[in-house]
Amino acid sequence: MQAKSIKGKSTAEIKKALSDSMEDAFKPTLAIVFMSISQDRKVVCELLTNAGLDVFGATSCGEFTEGYQAEGSIVVLLLDIPKNYYAFLFEEIGDSNLSEVGHRIAQEAEKKFTHPSMILCSTGINSKAELFNGTQLVQSVKEKLSSNIAFFGGMAGDDMTFSGSYIFTKEKETDCGVAAIVFDAEKVNMFGMAITGWKPMGIMRTITKSEGKKIYTIDNLSAVDMYFKYLGKEEKRTDQSFRVFEELGFTYPFITEREPGGDLILKTPVQINHEENALVMDIEMEEGTKFWFSMPPDFDIVDEILDEATQLKNANQSEADALLIFSCAGRQPVLGPLVTAENDGLANLLNTPMAGFFTYGEYGRTKKGKQEYHSGACCWVAFKEK
Repeated sequence: MQAKSIKGKSTAEIKKALSDSMEDAFKPTLAIVFMSISQDRKVVCELLTNAGLDVFGATSCGEFTEGYQAEGSIVVLLLDIPKNYYAFLFEEIGDSNLSEVGHRIAQEAEKKFTHPSMILCSTGINSKAELFNGTQLVQSVKEKLSSNIAFFGGMAGDDMTFSGSYIFTKEKETDCGVAAIVFDAEKVNMFGMAITGWKPMGIMRTITKSEGKKIYTIDNLSAVDMYFKYLGKEEKRTDQSFRVFEELGFTYPFITEREPGGDLILKTPVQINHEENALVMDIEMEEGTKFWFSMPPDFDIVDEILDEATQLKNANQSEADALLIFSCAGRQPVLGPLVTAENDGLANLLNTPMAGFFTYGEYGRTKKGKQEYHSGACCWVAFKEK
């Protein structure tokens, strides 16, 4: 498998970059596209389709390839993989429930190939400002998939406008659904990992009253008051124009264990329900859940990600033909240039073309190898044709 990445700030730039990439007889068959909602998806898909490529894509909160990072642009990973090595699945949720959709994705994947693996993208937020439930998707997919099947991906973004995100192929698109590229794992090896880097801070605390995504009390005290006091933002407590998600949640999520002694997951405050005096989270936290407040990653986060990637690469005894990175939209404002160092560092380590985007959530394997939904993570996956 040969791969190349291209980038552009317009369809015209992508057209030229595509033409330039094929001057040496490179003949890609598959285009994985990440692009701003400000760009014309239909025109880009037509351009790639007319060049003979299958198209799989998601909108983003920023785009990057090796040595490049931007907002409002288009990046494409081009692969010259045989077309019988992969297949597409596309599910618009519509009147279905998410569990049914996850089950169908898993069942159809195993119909496509005896041993499948997947790149899985969902929408992140729809035009009604409803957040997608990534945890439920992963749980439902896992319920029907064999335990050793890997899948990686992310939730589409919308330039942080919260106006609606999209997944698409050359024929379909939706602001509420799931799409996958299913690979034949007997032909294509995939390996990767998701790491957050946020650290627990202070004592362990307990959710003492909650309902769904709303938290009312922590240690029997007001959750809203405690969170704002912890961050020294008491003066913003009653300010209904204060953007909790962007101003605080990205930087200071909660950390909890998925199970006692297990992998950690970030859960992020997204807003205040002022009428009910509740802190609204991106992921449910049941009463009795133990958690910590957190502090952002330190300067060693790049070394941690690259060290773990080196170990995984050596364990797989495999080089890479191509690399995708799904990085939480919160990492960029929190980590600044370190997020670029993460992404470029992975591309350099694996010595391969790369494309990625800033997401509203990530799907991938933990350090311990479990398939999970993530928030705040750098999630990467490498491909190697066998």
